[in-house]
Amino acid sequence: MRGWTVFAAALFAAAPMFADVLKINGSTTVNPVAAEAAEVLRAEQNMEIHIDTQGGSTGGISSLGDGLVQIGMSSRTVSDKDRQKYPSAQFTQIHIGEDAVAIVVSRDVWESGVRAVTRENVRDVFEGKIVNWKELGGADQRIVFFNREPGRGEWEVFGKWLYGDPKKVPAISYQEVGGNEETRNKVGSTRGAVTLLSSVWADGKALIALAIQDENGQAIQPNGANIASHKYPMSRPLFLLTNGAPSGEAKQFIDFVLSPRGQELVRKHGYLSLDQLVVDGK
Repeated sequence: MRGWTVFAAALFAAAPMFADVLKINGSTTVNPVAAEAAEVLRAEQNMEIHIDTQGGSTGGISSLGDGLVQIGMSSRTVSDKDRQKYPSAQFTQIHIGEDAVAIVVSRDVWESGVRAVTRENVRDVFEGKIVNWKELGGADQRIVFFNREPGRGEWEVFGKWLYGDPKKVPAISYQEVGGNEETRNKVGSTRGAVTLLSSVWADGKALIALAIQDENGQAIQPNGANIASHKYPMSRPLFLLTNGAPSGEAKQFIDFVLSPRGQELVRKHGYLSLDQLVVDGK
């Protein structure tokens, strides 16, 4: 009995060394920053962190609302619909950086002369009214549109830009692609392809981002300056989400991402850090 008591006491004393696993899920766009931050904190703070990207941004919001994770990753804002679905969750959005959704095409489309599109062009392509790139100044080639899965942050931003509200997007059947890497590989290997994708995944080789031509005929590129000033119409914030104010290991993780070292990771992965954003026109 005494031996068991000593063993139990030793086990109890050691228990604080084994912290709970910090669970994070959501956006494949936010994931590269979170994954590298997790590597640092595992090595330096001995934190146990598990990261998944199941379901993209909506998956992160749902996982947080269901209490399955302590942090959600999202490349879109939490909507009223999300809050209504999880009335007991107090979604807190922590802004960690900025990105943009780009209209990206396979290299052959770019080389055929298509360099910019208007919102009306994109809507006509999406609705099947324009089906050949020659109608947009390119080659006589069929347009292959890959749609993003509903619930992905890119799809939500795209729907809001194109129709004013994602709920107003018409039900149109296209082949769907999921995460950023899958999307890049599929579009980059398909002639005549186009999709919507985080601008940092457009490598200028296999995938090239088109400019958006505004009502004055100006071609606006999804570059840093235009994203920072929100001149580019599909600029978007990147968030880490918590249920209520961050606490415990979730707060430790978020504090790191907001620190100078964490913000350097945001820049490293091609996004704009908070200090690069234009605030109130300055």
